[in-house]
Amino acid sequence: MYTQKSFSAKKEEIDRKWWIVDATDLVVGRLATQVADLLRGKSKPTFTPNQECGDYVVITNCEKVKFTGKKWSDKKYYWHTNHVGGIKFRTAKDQLEKHPELIVMNAVKGMLPKTTIGRKQLTKLKVFVGSEHTHDAQKPEEKKLS
Repeated sequence: MYTQKSFSAKKEEIDRKWWIVDATDLVVGRLATQVADLLRGKSKPTFTPNQECGDYVVITNCEKVKFTGKKWSDKKYYWHTNHVGGIKFRTAKDQLEKHPELIVMNAVKGMLPKTTIGRKQLTKLKVFVGSEHTHDAQKPEEKKLS
């Protein structure tokens, strides 16, 4: 009887690409799920869950994302100052004015595993306000997301 061995990618065999995504008029949650799949490498035939085998993703125009429903006023972003009573929050509209890149970063972070591999994968996400970015030397390819 023939048994097929499972494929397991090794560090040296992993081929990483650079993708550039324009976030103009994309819904945040749908953008985040597709970007998280790219960061993890789930679309590659060589995907290995215990290896960090994903691609790099550069997101531009993060200030032009959309939310559905009443999330601009109802969704809140929380953080703590590490002082007593130091919990603070901003609505999504306020967050868009102050730090629009954090809207996309937090959404993608929530879609990645909460492990050391997930934290490593998040470092391969580069988010920029506006259409300019600093990764031209890596020659990123355009990726159309729906």
